[in-house]
Amino acid sequence: MTAPRDTVSRMTVHHLSLPVNRPRDHGSGTVAGAVEIVLLRLDTAGGLVGWGEASPWAVFTGTAEAAAAALDRYLRPLILGADPRNLAGVMAGADRTLVGHPEAKAAMETALLDLLGRMSGLPVYALLGGRCRETIPLSVSLADPDFAADLDLLARIRAEGVGIIKLKTGTKDHRFDLDRLERLRADHEDLDIRVDYNQGMAAHEALRRLRDVEAFRVSFIEQPVQGREREAMAALTAALNTPILADESVFDPEDAVRAVRDRVANLFSVKIMKSGGPRRGLAVAAIGAAAGIACYGGDMFESGIAHLAGSHMIAAAPNISLGCEFYQARWYLAQDVLAKPFPIDDGKVIVPETPGLGIEVDEAVVRAHALTSRDHCA
Repeated sequence: MTAPRDTVSRMTVHHLSLPVNRPRDHGSGTVAGAVEIVLLRLDTAGGLVGWGEASPWAVFTGTAEAAAAALDRYLRPLILGADPRNLAGVMAGADRTLVGHPEAKAAMETALLDLLGRMSGLPVYALLGGRCRETIPLSVSLADPDFAADLDLLARIRAEGVGIIKLKTGTKDHRFDLDRLERLRADHEDLDIRVDYNQGMAAHEALRRLRDVEAFRVSFIEQPVQGREREAMAALTAALNTPILADESVFDPEDAVRAVRDRVANLFSVKIMKSGGPRRGLAVAAIGAAAGIACYGGDMFESGIAHLAGSHMIAAAPNISLGCEFYQARWYLAQDVLAKPFPIDDGKVIVPETPGLGIEVDEAVVRAHALTSRDHCA
């Protein structure tokens, strides 16, 4: 029997290792050499193709091996034969089938949305409720252990119109952080500077040190202490004048409800890899909006596919108003997987208007960097 033209007739799971062009230090760990991601390709019987991405990090959401196994083994029965027009039902089935694994579910939902957009002739943002912005201000993170290399990067991105940076802090001693902030503020009076500790501070030291950081007029302080240290986050939020942004403390809508109740932070970082897909990311943003908590578009170590998914989500979310950090595909990966560069112009991400995610994948690049590829047919 021939499968209906609009249902998924084939899925391919690629586990990739993508080389990166510099090391990066974070409060929760160092990344160097390469990053591992999982790409999901879905084909319909009618010949359409949709793509999704899982971009885990072992110290944050999970491992690439786990994301690949989740898709290849546990979620495959839901994916093969699925009708993208039944997206909500398919994703509800994914939650009943598999606990956790938000990155795998994000890849699954993104690929189905990409297919649905191509089927309907609509960009993904239209499927998520419509567009409230055409461009998104871009933030680039500085995290090289060699600060001179970061200054070189800063000069390049400033020349391309970027006006927001996020300094990764808590990787060495407090003096290292203050010295870099002093240099950045002295050389770039107009620069929007944010700092991100990636949980790198001890709770008992945080308040005194963060008061030093406030002197440099940073826009927000991201996740200074461990995500599970919610009481410490709430105390810092109450004590400081600078907004505290929760990342590891808020993964999904359920976390967002608790964070609002406990006044854990002033701001939320929304990532589809944490929430489990663009629609649950929108739910996090909506919960924040109801409580007067603005949101920022975060990312993991992503290729342009995940960047595109995040861009469509932010385009449809009025409350994700603090910009995004989708710079990895241009300034961190040695080679992206998109056939055309991820769209950035004058320091802003341009939200694609073409059907689906909006940009094609270079499958030769995917094959060149694949550690494993598994293919299944309905």
